Amino acid sequence: MLTLFFVDNLPTAVGSIYEFNNDDALHAIRVLRMKSGDLFNLSDGKGAWSRVEAKQVSKKHMTVQVLETGYQDPLSCTFIVIQAIPKGDRIKESIELCTEGGADRIVMWKAARSIGKSDDKIEKLKTTAREASKQSRRFRIPEVIGVATTSAVVDQIAQADCAIVFHESATMTLSQVVIPGCKSVAIVIGPEGGLTDDEIDTFAAAGAKVALMGRPVLRSAHAGLAALSALNTALSVW
Repeated sequence: MLTLFFVDNLPTAVGSIYEFNNDDALHAIRVLRMKSGDLFNLSDGKGAWSRVEAKQVSKKHMTVQVLETGYQDPLSCTFIVIQAIPKGDRIKESIELCTEGGADRIVMWKAARSIGKSDDKIEKLKTTAREASKQSRRFRIPEVIGVATTSAVVDQIAQADCAIVFHESATMTLSQVVIPGCKSVAIVIGPEGGLTDDEIDTFAAAGAKVALMGRPVLRSAHAGLAALSALNTALSVW
């Protein structure tokens, strides 16, 4: 699959010439050593894409020609990951993994036992989602929202067709609670210290199902990817 870069003003006319000159262009030139004749994809991050060929490459920008354009429709099911804020660099890791797992929206949540902080990092986390989208060849960059309160999480749960809270004390498995054919799924991932009883009760009262992810207890930053993988399989997306 061709390398992917994002641009704000995506060229969509086949045969047109475009000046590729943002930070992604610098990366393509200085790090990937792209040269005249190389093919790659550009996208607006919202589903539209163009396959282009490098024509002229300078030190800071390149001229490309559009060879083909298209649009990637969203999946029939929207995945929302509500991630309790992990500590340290695991905040970034959680964004990367959820993006690679196919999340459409990632909500950073300040849980009662959250140690980490992301109030001043949302813009950086949006950049992380953008970079992870390039790495995973996604034409759609997931939305990153935060920092959400527990009441805001309740609202997210209410808007979803199916909401699942993962907790090691649950008696039902994901396969027992997932709703076939649902159009939107909200996944709630707790912090390293675990969800409180009040949080579990609040989310269950809002309509969420409490489920067991499996026997192993995963790190908070890794659980979102595991949940997305299982749901993509359960809903026949994969």
